[in-house]
Amino acid sequence: MEQKRALRGMILTLAGGTMWGFSGTCGQFLMQTKALTSDWLVPIRLFTAGFLLLVICWLKEGKRVMYIWKQDAAGILIFGVCGMSMCQYTYFTAIGASNAGTATVLQYVGPVLIMIYLSLKKRCLPGSNELLAIGLAVTGTFLLATHGNPGTMVLSEKALFWGILSAFALAVYTVQPGSLLETYGSAVVTAWGMLIGGVMLGILFRPWSIPVIVDAEVVTGMAVIILVGTILAFSCYMEGIRCVGPKKGSLYASVEPVSATVFSVLWMHAGFGVMDFLGFVCIISTVFLLAMDKREDKR
Repeated sequence: MEQKRALRGMILTLAGGTMWGFSGTCGQFLMQTKALTSDWLVPIRLFTAGFLLLVICWLKEGKRVMYIWKQDAAGILIFGVCGMSMCQYTYFTAIGASNAGTATVLQYVGPVLIMIYLSLKKRCLPGSNELLAIGLAVTGTFLLATHGNPGTMVLSEKALFWGILSAFALAVYTVQPGSLLETYGSAVVTAWGMLIGGVMLGILFRPWSIPVIVDAEVVTGMAVIILVGTILAFSCYMEGIRCVGPKKGSLYASVEPVSATVFSVLWMHAGFGVMDFLGFVCIISTVFLLAMDKREDKR
């Protein structure tokens, strides 16, 4: 019975990560073939997904979804504006400037930034695995940006800027809502964060004023990003976490940059060389190194 539960959790978290990667590639398709921008795509995605998730939460929990506004209004507003919206906007802007695989891998520098932040906060030196993770993250980013030649920028400055900024945004997105997640649950916090982020970015960029030709491909792509890449992926991931725990679940979900890269190559014909692959391996390895440190700490 326990083995079936573990297998179910592994399949669900892998499915969630794969759908997140596919969602990023759908965003790449829309921005590169339909001339959409993150100024239009992200506000609509966040608002629609947040609204639908909130409806689902309301059907499950009723009026309890409103409790967060009575006790932690400031916290959820900060998360929606500074965490959720910035994380999604920087990520999709990085995709528009490069491709889904590269943008997703660069965003995975975020866990290393979180580790550095926690080490500074606790005023303790990083462990050996953590120091190795920092070195691999720097090396991986260097290889992606220059292919090993310091005098040549292979990755555009815009892609590198937004990719690294998305890693910082991911760190804020992960660390800031800790107490909110413990009190209200991830589904409610995520739903409100998306809705708030969508409203804020909508006011800022006014997507209704951006000229967009909404054809069948745009509608289908947005539906996949919202329904598959957000609601279904999130649901699979959270159920998987319930079965195998957050530690194993986060490791399984690291299939996301792999799937984003595969979809980018097969669908969008993105070019990836040996140096790109080595950079990807360096950055993704940091996830496993940091997970090993967590296991050691718990012992």
